Amino acid sequence: MNPTIYTIILLSLATGTIVTMTSFHWLMAWVGLELNTLAIIPIISTLHHPRSTEAATKYFLTQAAASAMILFSSMINAWNTGTWDITQMSYAPSNILLSLALALKLGLAPAHFWLPEVLQGSTLPTAFIIATWQKLAPMSLIYMTMNNLPSTILLMLGLPSSTGGGWSGLNQTQTRKIMAYSSIAHVGWMAMIASIMSNIMIMNLLVYLMMTTALFLSLICSKSKTIQDTATTWTTSPTLTIIMMLTLLSLGGLPPLMGFLPKWLVLEELIMQNLIPLATGMAMSALLSLFFYLRLTYSTTLTLSPNTLQMKFKW
Repeated sequence: MNPTIYTIILLSLATGTIVTMTSFHWLMAWVGLELNTLAIIPIISTLHHPRSTEAATKYFLTQAAASAMILFSSMINAWNTGTWDITQMSYAPSNILLSLALALKLGLAPAHFWLPEVLQGSTLPTAFIIATWQKLAPMSLIYMTMNNLPSTILLMLGLPSSTGGGWSGLNQTQTRKIMAYSSIAHVGWMAMIASIMSNIMIMNLLVYLMMTTALFLSLICSKSKTIQDTATTWTTSPTLTIIMMLTLLSLGGLPPLMGFLPKWLVLEELIMQNLIPLATGMAMSALLSLFFYLRLTYSTTLTLSPNTLQMKFKW
């Protein structure tokens, strides 16, 4: 793609997110979401390959449906309360509809089936944008409407997302699909804590963005599209291999590392609210995710793939 066009598209992408994050009127928030969706469609479909075209179509249909649901819920709210203010969502049916629309936009289970397919059909840099930047606008809407969203629905969405993300990720060999299921599981943790304590949700989001950014950049640098490819990462750079190992373990949530902190705080808060069965379910689902992170770590740092002499000394 022409660099000028690519820059304009990326600027539109950033503008869409910023418009949504800074708006107080529902119509402006919707405009930002639409701008965001329309800007990323050409980025996904730049490959001119059937898989990328399919991914772009799937992404467009799900995001357009979710945006339409958000607009519909805000219209019902405006009809009943007389205000278009984002923070004044006081009509219960529109709140339920908004929760479901945001779940579809973020890829929370059971509306998560589009995310692995879209990421698999995109290139690694595009998958990186979808898994990180595209989470910001819907998350900011959740943050702004937090006082009115039905907490039961968010808790009911959080547990299956975390469990489903961990369970489905076990069966994958493609790094992009693993990252998609990882994203679903992490967003599940954020949805779980969102209605109880929103500042922990923000911290969770920031840690997720940092870790996912680090891992995607490592995958892009080592051109690892499958688990098999990660075995040759050390030929590119031994330092990168160590960073990748630490990032993976951190995403899994192992104690001395950064990724453990959000999980610990979420579980602590759930127990404080007397939601012990939910906390147990979330802790068990974290083990599922940890398994596939450990498998990636093992293939990256502890296995030697068959190498030629030239390949060994690439670095």
